Amino acid sequence: MKETMTVKVNGELKTCSSGLKLPQFLQEQGLNSRLIAIEYNGEILHHQFWETTEIQPGDILEIVTIVGGG
Repeated sequence: MKETMTVKVNGELKTCSSGLKLPQFLQEQGLNSRLIAIEYNGEILHHQFWETTEIQPGDILEIVTIVGGG
């Protein structure tokens, strides 16, 4: 059985599997990684670091969806 952990996403506590990299976490949350920006523990996280960032218990993420229009 896979262990779970809790992280805060946009002010709400979310449960996810332990040991997830950020792209896997986003997929588990149903988010399209091409259309979002992420603040990770108070810092804007550049997309190039997403693949190597492992979600840890107690992390705080602010996820903003990019909306186009005119």
